[in-house]
Amino acid sequence: MPSPHQSNAQTLTAELAWLETVIQTRIQLHFEQETPYSSIADIAAPDLSLYPSTYTNIIQDFEFREWERMIILLALAPHVLPNILDVFFTTNSHYNRTFTEFGGWKGQSHSGFLPTVETALFLLADRDLSKRFAAMVLFGKEQALRKLNIIQLDKASSKEPKMSAALNISEEFLTYFTSGKSYKPDFSSNFPANLITTQMDWEDLVLDEYVMDEVLEIPAWLQHQNTILHKWSMGKRIKPGYRALFYGPSGTGKTLTASLIGKSLDLDVYRIDLSQVVSKYIGETEKNMANIFDQAQNKNWILFFDEADALFGRRTATNDSKDRHANQEVAYLLQRVESFPGVVILATNLKGNIDDAFARRFQSMIHFRMPNSQQRFRLWQTAFAEETPLAEDVDLYDIAQKYEITGGAIINVSRYCALTALRRKKLIILKEDILHGISKEYAKDGKTL
Repeated sequence: MPSPHQSNAQTLTAELAWLETVIQTRIQLHFEQETPYSSIADIAAPDLSLYPSTYTNIIQDFEFREWERMIILLALAPHVLPNILDVFFTTNSHYNRTFTEFGGWKGQSHSGFLPTVETALFLLADRDLSKRFAAMVLFGKEQALRKLNIIQLDKASSKEPKMSAALNISEEFLTYFTSGKSYKPDFSSNFPANLITTQMDWEDLVLDEYVMDEVLEIPAWLQHQNTILHKWSMGKRIKPGYRALFYGPSGTGKTLTASLIGKSLDLDVYRIDLSQVVSKYIGETEKNMANIFDQAQNKNWILFFDEADALFGRRTATNDSKDRHANQEVAYLLQRVESFPGVVILATNLKGNIDDAFARRFQSMIHFRMPNSQQRFRLWQTAFAEETPLAEDVDLYDIAQKYEITGGAIINVSRYCALTALRRKKLIILKEDILHGISKEYAKDGKTL
């Protein structure tokens, strides 16, 4: 049985051979040269039922027709078989330049031809305006090719013709169509978010019972939203998606909870630190956030916005243009959060930092409190497993009773203790190690033991 990349390669070999024939035929017809075809519609597309692959599954699942397949292949060609586009470098001898109707653009390092929307329109319709107008519709934001983020259009200037936009395949679908694997974007300036995971399980999360019940409402929504919105016809009154606010001190389990929700349902969780995303440059914050939402729009991702008060804090008075633009960015992000069909979780240390107007938009607001002594005892037991060598005078129950500390800080203490024991080459953790570790955590907040 062929691997995913082998089956994709077999499928795309047939598909790109078809595209190459279509390109050659279109140019021959355009210049009234001899060709065995009277129309590109006469060229039979490969029967994809003969080519099982990830590419085939996507084409069939979304019922893409031949025009849409050609657009996808045209955007894909520079990445996998760029030479089939070299024919578009044909020079117009009258003007000593390439033909305008071919469209295209030149990259900085790629030596081959890079297609634009105009290239696709030429391929599909040539000079037939009726067909061109019909083809233009396929590039609309609400059409499947762009709505699903299969293709992306990159326009150089608002003053240039719309059809001169560069036609690109998205990284996501380039990965699908080549490796057959799910695309997981890395943190970058264009995608300021990190995939977060955890090896812990629900039993490692120490919360009050009623808080845990509030938390479990989120995976319950993910499991039953289709029944609520569609089978029970509540979609007219209830917006898709779920918005939650986690608030409480650092280290109380907000990030872990988001990770566990994703893990329990096999969903990716992307953490966006808004304190890092908010830009001092006008318009950059909105651009950064748009890239995240655009990629996440049609995926089962959970978006976890940490340090949410960096952007969702109480809005400023509009004293100048910068204040007005800052408020516009907040309004834009709020609109994207509200319209996002998946789960959005915002986290902050202080609920009071969040504007009341925003707070009303959440389906749930969950308070992650400082753990009490019983909860701290459970956290200490989890931090030091049965295999961890503790000195005889270490009384975790007594430590839990005496020292108020969060679960995140307890993990830091356990790490410090393990390193300290190993550095002194004695495979045992002493009580003084734990107390010194707690002292270090207290110092972070300006406190002493």
